[in-house]
Amino acid sequence: MSAAVSAARRLGRARGAAGASQVPSTAGIPRRSRRRKSVTIAYESGQGDGAEQGATEPQRPRWEPRDWQQQLERIREMRRNRDAPVDEMGVQKCYDSSAPPQVMRYQVLLSLMLSSQTKDQVTSAAMLRLREHGLTVDSILQMDDATLGQIIYPVGFWRNKVKYIKQTTAILKQKYGGDIPRTVEELVQLPGVGPKMAHLAMNIAWDSVSGIAVDTHVHRITNRLKWVKKETRYPEETRVALEDWLPRDLWREINWLLVGFGQQTCLPVNPRCKECLNQDICPAAKRP
Repeated sequence: MSAAVSAARRLGRARGAAGASQVPSTAGIPRRSRRRKSVTIAYESGQGDGAEQGATEPQRPRWEPRDWQQQLERIREMRRNRDAPVDEMGVQKCYDSSAPPQVMRYQVLLSLMLSSQTKDQVTSAAMLRLREHGLTVDSILQMDDATLGQIIYPVGFWRNKVKYIKQTTAILKQKYGGDIPRTVEELVQLPGVGPKMAHLAMNIAWDSVSGIAVDTHVHRITNRLKWVKKETRYPEETRVALEDWLPRDLWREINWLLVGFGQQTCLPVNPRCKECLNQDICPAAKRP
């Protein structure tokens, strides 16, 4: 090989190396032509026309009972005077509204514990007697069981309630600094406190709507009106069934509304169907 050819080859390789050094490496740099991942967007009802790529199909409307809105409006009309026992002597009337907030909340919880399987008139009278002794966490802890029993008698299951009140009050003192819990999960852990009481405590004491408070009245009436898909046996089943479809802005109202209606018109035995505005659209109405 001549010296001229060798020199020419060396010059070509040098130029090639120089040209390659001027091209930046693409390692680690994503290609611009690579497509971005598609994002699925779920539109609220009434938003989008469904033609956008990735849009979800519209959800089917939830089940709701027949005529429930008309039934509700008629019950509101029948409850317009607010003169049922629950309106005048219910839990929301039993505590000392001038007491410090912490004491007020404790009194709300105690009145709920006393109200279980007890008429509002009896609960109200028992709360008045307790308040005369200074109804606070400390006063209850200092009171002996016999005295507490004499004060709350004749509320239903008063002996058990003496035990539950003392146990719960001690827990409130030790664990919550004398206040009551502010979650349903913690409230139902207290002795003698069930789901209905917990949701009412959240509503009345903490001004928070955590769920529907279902007692025997609400349970009975919503089953009679077929406000549940299928008949429920227990109040807690009824609560779950109602919360599945009833608009949340009605949850606070529904308890006092139906409790009073159950006390005055839709009675457990011999309901006064002739006096009920819903007679023509109630599945359980006794028609002439």
